[in-house]
Parts: sequence; C-alpha cells; structure tokens
Amino acid sequence: MHERKSEKELERTMKALANRRRLAILRLLRKEKEMTVGALADQIRLSFRSTSKHLLVLSNAGLVECEQRSSQMFYSLASDIPEVARRVIVLL
Repeated sequence: MHERKSEKELERTMKALANRRRLAILRLLRKEKEMTVGALADQIRLSFRSTSKHLLVLSNAGLVECEQRSSQMFYSLASDIPEVARRVIVLL
C-alpha cells in the first residue's frame, strides 16, 4: 500500500514539473523566495486565472505553499519539497 502511495505522489510531482509555465513559476520562486499571483502572472506573461491554475497544480503536488495576507496570496517554494522535485528545481 505504501508503495502505491509513493508511486502516486511521484506521478503527481512529475506531472506538475512537466509544464514549461510551472517550471518558470518554480524558477521565479527559487530566485525571489516569495511572490504574489499577480507578480508571477506578469513575469511569465500569463493571465491571473491561468497562473492561479498552475499554482494549484504545484500546490497539490506539494511544491509550493501559499499564505494569504490581506487580499493577496503570496506563494513560495514548499519547505518539504520531494527530493526528485528539489533536484529538478536546482537545475532551473
């Protein structure tokens, strides 16, 4: 059972990493440490809505964390990123 769970987690992580927009988001968060959805959207030249969807995928994979402050959501790299993702992010 544990093996299946870890396989599912690995699959979710790999799917999250298999998109150039999400890789761009991870690259920016590695560099800037923390950004709002709007700032990320501006940097990757994507709509606020599309950026939010990409951030949801990354969040569900455990790659990013968010914190709401006032009316804005701030995103950063998760503190407990899976090792396979950590190795990819270092290469970005």
